[in-house]
Amino acid sequence: MIYYVYILACADKTYYTGFTNNLSRRLEEHQSAKYFNSYTSRRLPVELVFYATFSNVEVAIQTEKQIKKWSKTKKEALINNTLEELPNLAKKKFK
Repeated sequence: MIYYVYILACADKTYYTGFTNNLSRRLEEHQSAKYFNSYTSRRLPVELVFYATFSNVEVAIQTEKQIKKWSKTKKEALINNTLEELPNLAKKKFK
């Protein structure tokens, strides 16, 4: 089975990160606000801006959890495929 970790761009300029085994079905659920009080149902429309495929469910879930903790800037580096920026974005900035 194939698993997907995906990022949606929401209408309010935020990102939603999710995990599924059926990407097309899950995108339709987001767009139709199937789950009325969900994060994305209040931020429509949403647009798929990134996804990655996994054959191992545990790795997919761990990846989703990791990305959810990332800053918006770090997620945008992933979305824009500027992965070389990720190490610098991960460093703590001291003032």
